[in-house]
Amino acid sequence: MSDQRIQQVLEIEKQAKEIYEQAVKEAQQLPISAEQEAQTLIDQARAEAEEEARQIVAKAQAEEESTRILEQAKESIIQTEATAITNLDRAVAYVLKRVVGRE
Repeated sequence: MSDQRIQQVLEIEKQAKEIYEQAVKEAQQLPISAEQEAQTLIDQARAEAEEEARQIVAKAQAEEESTRILEQAKESIIQTEATAITNLDRAVAYVLKRVVGRE
């Protein structure tokens, strides 16, 4: 073999070794990168879930407050109707007394 052929073979072996070492290095980084990406996805999912939970709680509290206000309004209406009926009876009695008293 000529020296030039030996040099070519040595250069090819050197390139093959560099490619192999680069591949090994990348292979070692893959699990680390995958774990980092997975952790990022987990963190994003957790943040989204927490935000959704906050919104659900806020909505539930608003619905509870609306229900409470509605119940109070219903009670107030019932009391007002009762008072109106009582006052109507008294007003009718007053008018009758005035009418009867003037005749």
